[in-house]
Amino acid sequence: MKQRLILTLLLGLLACQPSATPEQYNPKASNPQLFYDCSKTLTDIMIHDVFKPPVASRIYGYTYLAAYEALQPGYTGYSSLMGKLNGSKAAPRPDSNTAYCYPVASLKAFITVGRALTFSSDLWDSFEKTFWPRLEALQIPDDVYDRSVQYGELIARHVLEYASKDHYKETRGFRYTVTNKPGTWVPTPPAYADACEPQWNTVRLFTLDSVRQFRCPPPAKYDLNRNSPFWKLTEEVYTIGKRQDKTEQAIAYFWDDNAFVTNISGHVMFASKKMSPVGHWLAIATTLARQQKLTMIQATQLFALTSIAMFDAFIACWDEKYTYIRIRPETVINNTIDPQWRPFLETPAFPEYVSGHSDISAAAGKVIGQLVGNNVAFTDSTELPYGHGVRSFTSVEAAYQEASISRVYGGIHYRDGVEEGTVQGEHVGQHVLQKLRPQSAIAKR
Repeated sequence: MKQRLILTLLLGLLACQPSATPEQYNPKASNPQLFYDCSKTLTDIMIHDVFKPPVASRIYGYTYLAAYEALQPGYTGYSSLMGKLNGSKAAPRPDSNTAYCYPVASLKAFITVGRALTFSSDLWDSFEKTFWPRLEALQIPDDVYDRSVQYGELIARHVLEYASKDHYKETRGFRYTVTNKPGTWVPTPPAYADACEPQWNTVRLFTLDSVRQFRCPPPAKYDLNRNSPFWKLTEEVYTIGKRQDKTEQAIAYFWDDNAFVTNISGHVMFASKKMSPVGHWLAIATTLARQQKLTMIQATQLFALTSIAMFDAFIACWDEKYTYIRIRPETVINNTIDPQWRPFLETPAFPEYVSGHSDISAAAGKVIGQLVGNNVAFTDSTELPYGHGVRSFTSVEAAYQEASISRVYGGIHYRDGVEEGTVQGEHVGQHVLQKLRPQSAIAKR
């Protein structure tokens, strides 16, 4: 009788024990393809909703953070990010004596946060209508499945509460007043749009100690003297635009990543929707994660740290932009050299120095290179659906350096703007690694 009672108690205890890893519990649930499908859906919805690049970085940052936080408890060797990020509290922990399927929790957290931070609920409805049946078909025990979904929702609420206090709401509706001082930014053709996100430098950072932790040196002083450094920078942009080199233009177009391109036909103005720079780099992360056969936990960590780095880089970059309020090449060239000159790419609606694309590309590149391997060759075809073709690179650094110089080829940035933006972005990426994943820290440049 005693032996039977002891056996019954042991079986009961074993039934309540969590699995060593989600892969052992249910290999199909930890298939990273499920995560990539969610990621693609988020990007598609963000393209549809036309979020400005800085805002897009915020949505990606919190969504991937939630996905990682809900998955992390199932893996030894991976630590929570909540509690380490500025202003964050430690995430709720699961019951250590109860079984969970953490991939299910992760996917639930991702979808919940992504849905909350975007607009098109009908597109999420359409995706979820077919997505959840795929998980239910894995035959995870009902109690484990339900508990995992509830844990994912708990993490999502925790991350959304954290997001609600980042000062984003307070920046809505703020409009920048053009000063018209010599050398300062003014709206540019064809839309002459208002300045984008002039208060973005007040949004809470994820990891940097301050928005000016990695300051850029002042840009070349505005000086129209033909021998001045500023004039030489302007001449370079003008000359590149006039020669219309097909290779340079192909590079510029490939990295355009303008989420809202203005088109004018007669008296009609309309826009083309495309992927943002942040979406492009996360698509590159997907390409490399698949190529290197990353596990789901490796992929979610990669995406979380990469998006966090780009978010912080955007804030640091935007502080530079609205500190110097530097004039765009198009305005200077039209006013002093050629009124009919137009850049190959549409000039974005914010000051020039420093280049945001250069900044966030370098930040993303540093993180991706460290976690996946910088010297890994890859082909980037993620822009193919938008008519931008395919390009191959020998390394992640080669890709982000090309993304940076593409802004000069496109006629929308000066060389010092892209070079200093790249340096700042590299510092931000290195800092994120050192703070959130110290074992992969790399020396500062």
